[in-house]
Amino acid sequence: MPVVTQVQVRRGTASQWTSANPTLASGEWGFETDTLKTKIGNGSTAWNSLAYATGSVSISNVTGLGTGVETFLATPSSSNLAAAVTGETGSGALVFGTSPTITTPTLSDPKINLAFDAETSSFTAILANNGQVVTMDNSSANTFSIPTNASVAFPIGTQINVLQIGAGQTTIQAVTSGTTTIQSTGASAAAPKLRTRYSAATCLKAGTDLWYVFGDIS
Repeated sequence: MPVVTQVQVRRGTASQWTSANPTLASGEWGFETDTLKTKIGNGSTAWNSLAYATGSVSISNVTGLGTGVETFLATPSSSNLAAAVTGETGSGALVFGTSPTITTPTLSDPKINLAFDAETSSFTAILANNGQVVTMDNSSANTFSIPTNASVAFPIGTQINVLQIGAGQTTIQAVTSGTTTIQSTGASAAAPKLRTRYSAATCLKAGTDLWYVFGDIS
């Protein structure tokens, strides 16, 4: 009949091993019960200086990922990983250290839901307004102001939609007209007004301190 033999190795938590710092005999195993890591003694090195036991992994015949990645996969090391991440220029599709480029993508039925920022008095645009609809709800005349790039660095291409939902007419203007240029078809090109209640206009940043305003303006 089969013989069942139970074999146990020396064990303890990582902190217990570190505190005791024993020297394991050659070939003797030590097991950390909380980390599930093991060390194998050599008869002369104390526990704290002994490396954890690890298996070896050999990956060969890896091609198409570029030399940096292939070198790291074949011979894993911190220096090879750093080289793969910062200097990879291989011919494969996986390239480290660069931003991905998507060429002429096809989007099927895309939808973008705009966020709203409700304002009840004159307001100066903030970075979070990029891509939003700012509603101006005031019974008196009010202003939507665009700050200088030095004050709020909106990226070029920023679009802010301004919607007047109050009875008070909204004027779109620059905080510092001598620095920020606004161009529009409004009666005052640099400070167009939304034509009437529920009119809207888009503010489009086209340069460092250049904005175009277009929509239902007067």
